Amino acid sequence: MNTDVPNTNGQVPVTIDGDLDLDAAVIVALGSNDKGVWPSCRDGLQAALARFRAEGLDIVARSGWWHSRAWPDPTDPPFLNGVVIVRTALDPHALMATLGRIEEAFGRHRGPRNGPRTLDLDLIAHGRIRGDLNGLILPHPRAADRLFVMGPLAEIAPDWQHPDGIGQASDLAATAPVGRDARPVPGEDLATN
Repeated sequence: MNTDVPNTNGQVPVTIDGDLDLDAAVIVALGSNDKGVWPSCRDGLQAALARFRAEGLDIVARSGWWHSRAWPDPTDPPFLNGVVIVRTALDPHALMATLGRIEEAFGRHRGPRNGPRTLDLDLIAHGRIRGDLNGLILPHPRAADRLFVMGPLAEIAPDWQHPDGIGQASDLAATAPVGRDARPVPGEDLATN
């Protein structure tokens, strides 16, 4: 595994694109609670973000990092999570294959469901696409219930409307029943991320 990380002083420099069309937003959630070969989970997540461009994923918005207890087993190591909005020419299935390839490159091994992982990349939404696409369900069927997804998303796109019409990211973050302990990491400055 290549563990070279570009020198970004621990951050990925990204600004929110003022022309971002939230109806076309491709949203990816990131998480880690096993640092693997990295000095920290944060370093591993930063390195994963640095790899996105080489995989055809241009980050146009990025949340700060959020921490929370592991779910559903709070005795597992705590998680660090975030959300990005990307531009890509990849269709949903090609994007899922790309995300899986990045996870593998970062040491992700499929073990017990919801167990510790070095990198977890979830496709939350691909524009307004809805339904079962041959086993790929969009939008992500459980994302709206998870504060550790909706909280970071609300930071960067509070007005994003869930494709199923169940509310905006800011409202869903306020009512998400899972991961209610999720909080932004203190000291995150989105202007320099």
